Amino acid sequence: MYQKFIINQDGVLKFGHVYLHKDLLARDERCPYGGGLWKIDEGRRAILLYGRSFDFGAPDFHHLRRIEWTGVGGQPLPLFYLPHWPEEDLLMPVFAG
Repeated sequence: MYQKFIINQDGVLKFGHVYLHKDLLARDERCPYGGGLWKIDEGRRAILLYGRSFDFGAPDFHHLRRIEWTGVGGQPLPLFYLPHWPEEDLLMPVFAG
């Protein structure tokens, strides 16, 4: 299992431990806004988002409306996107609009 995330058609970012990104989708959901991988950074006390989904493409955070925290234990943490992963020098904050 891998730590993956998606952004569904309603702009909901969903986290999970799955083999495929599509395993994060409910039966009536689609993933037009991409996804990627995530990891918890204990030093920063944050969740780092990186990479892209091979099935759905790179994440488009402009469509993010809500974050579903259950897939990461239900505890909200600051989110950062690493656009040049594996390089961690540039961290872009991610917010739900």
